[in-house]
Amino acid sequence: MDELRRFRQSAIAWAAGGASADAAAAEARELAGGVRTVVLVEGSSDQVALEALATRYGRDLDAEGIVVVPLGGAMSIGRFLDVCGPPGLGLPLAGLCDIGEERHFRRHLERVGLGSGLTRAGLETLGFQMCVADLEDELIRALGAEGVQQVIEAQGEMRPFQTFQGQPAQRERPVEHQLRRFMGTHSGRKALYAQALIAHLDLKHVPRPLERLLTHV
Repeated sequence: MDELRRFRQSAIAWAAGGASADAAAAEARELAGGVRTVVLVEGSSDQVALEALATRYGRDLDAEGIVVVPLGGAMSIGRFLDVCGPPGLGLPLAGLCDIGEERHFRRHLERVGLGSGLTRAGLETLGFQMCVADLEDELIRALGAEGVQQVIEAQGEMRPFQTFQGQPAQRERPVEHQLRRFMGTHSGRKALYAQALIAHLDLKHVPRPLERLLTHV
């Protein structure tokens, strides 16, 4: 639905502040009635992965009123909670972050009144799931290094990956680490592989945080 894409854009502009924030806030308020849940994720690759996985499950998040909103980095969680949470639109929330950023999510969720003394289990109950390292790590472990390299081959990027493996800083590292680093070497590559890896994923081996998040919403 175009309205939900407009809501996402207006929420992002509102959270960013600046001269357009008031107009963006007005538009977000106007469109919020069509939103059932806002899912806050760290970046665009997380958004792509969740939407692609939902599609594989036969779900249409737009039709369900579920909007996945990328924060542009975990440190922005406070601003987005102020926009979409109790201080702002008061919408139901869920989210996904890396364990290394868990403290930022916990602190701001407690600040806006969505819990007190939150543990990791408490965060999960709220609908906020944690990746062990990051999304790429979760998907690499789910498919295995060989499976990921098959996806890289299908994308026509095996030669660039092998060149990357030959770099001095990478030669002695485990292949799983090389794969994870390779996905972050070019702008847009994380999102590209988020979609490609989800497309090749056995649905019996969906990473726990992704599965639990989609089950929650």
